[in-house]
Amino acid sequence: MFEVLTGTGLAASAGLNAYIPLLILGLLGRYTDLIDLPSGWTWLGNGWVIAIMAVLLAVEMVADKVPVVDHINDVVQTVVRPTAGGLAFGAGSSSETVTVSDPGSFFSSHQWVPVVTGVLLALGVHLLKSAARPVINATTAGIGAPVASTAEDATSVVVSLVAIILPVLVLVFLVGLVFFTFWFVRRRSERRREREAARAAGFRV
Repeated sequence: MFEVLTGTGLAASAGLNAYIPLLILGLLGRYTDLIDLPSGWTWLGNGWVIAIMAVLLAVEMVADKVPVVDHINDVVQTVVRPTAGGLAFGAGSSSETVTVSDPGSFFSSHQWVPVVTGVLLALGVHLLKSAARPVINATTAGIGAPVASTAEDATSVVVSLVAIILPVLVLVFLVGLVFFTFWFVRRRSERRREREAARAAGFRV
């Protein structure tokens, strides 16, 4: 089951930032013994691929911290992040790590399953992030955008590393994500009711 947790953590991380988990996979696979990428995923450790992902990461990190621009970036990333999530889940769940020594047996008969799972996980996290960002921007007059983006990037880095080194801790992140989702949905419902009540009171006046 550690393969699933590794893939899940990397895919969820991609939902926050498309390039961080892929870049971490590539760097750790190329320069350390923490992960051994399987033959189909060794391209992630290629020097040119790492350089390109580093540039794309820099662009996204800047764009995601500017109000309004971050919304445009989220629209573009609706395709990129789920794709990255599929790649990250596929690569991570089939790699040997310090925790997983025999990953090939888990998805050996259905290689498409981890990719599709990663796409769905990253898409879900991305949609939650995209829905939360306008609320943060509106309630903080745009000041919260760089703070939220920095927190998301940091979370993506931590979750990616944890997914590879100590995947059982991914469960903590998933539980936190579920609680945040419930809180966010309830908060949006409350704000909607407050706006409707305010409009109704205005009409009565």
